[in-house]
Amino acid sequence: MHTLLITLLVIVSIALIVVVVLQSSKTTGLSGAISGGAETLFGKQKARGIDLVLHRLTVVLSILFFVLTLAVSYFKL
Repeated sequence: MHTLLITLLVIVSIALIVVVVLQSSKTTGLSGAISGGAETLFGKQKARGIDLVLHRLTVVLSILFFVLTLAVSYFKL
């Protein structure tokens, strides 16, 4: 069971890295960071199509990563 969880954790980790790297940058420098925060605050989201899919996949993979990490630590004992 421990080996299976470790293998799944490695696969999810690699997938999470790939998904994060594939996401497009939302800001361009300091001016983009300031205006980007305001756009998100006032509801102007530019996440459409593949960006939205990658964002949701990142959330799912990160939750799965933490669950698998806790499971690995639990079953190791």
